[in-house]
Amino acid sequence: QVQLVESGGGLVQAGGSLRLSCAASGGTLNRYTMGWFRQAPGKEREFVAGITRSGGGTTYADSVKGRFTISRDNAKNTVYLQMNSLKPEDTAVYYCAAAASWGLPRKVGEYDYWGQGTQVTVSS
Repeated sequence: QVQLVESGGGLVQAGGSLRLSCAASGGTLNRYTMGWFRQAPGKEREFVAGITRSGGGTTYADSVKGRFTISRDNAKNTVYLQMNSLKPEDTAVYYCAAAASWGLPRKVGEYDYWGQGTQVTVSS
């Protein structure tokens, strides 16, 4: 069973950047499709970005396309989310997740393991 730990969240002004990291232990990360989700207060958890096992394929929510970049370093068992041009509406708790299934799932229920989340707050 893989354990996921996110880091890199914080407070940033609108237009700024942050890079989130997700470190995995207890399993080999290259066995999993990885995803980032976020949940704002009072809202459902939503898909942000996903990346295939090899890193050769990615997919993004329309709201972050062109601003966020997901990547992975399987040798380091780590997945990243580079967030640029941040907006106040990006404020949320960001979660890293791992899916044993193939493809690029975008639904919460398709992911098997979750981290505890890291807070991102974007001020206007």
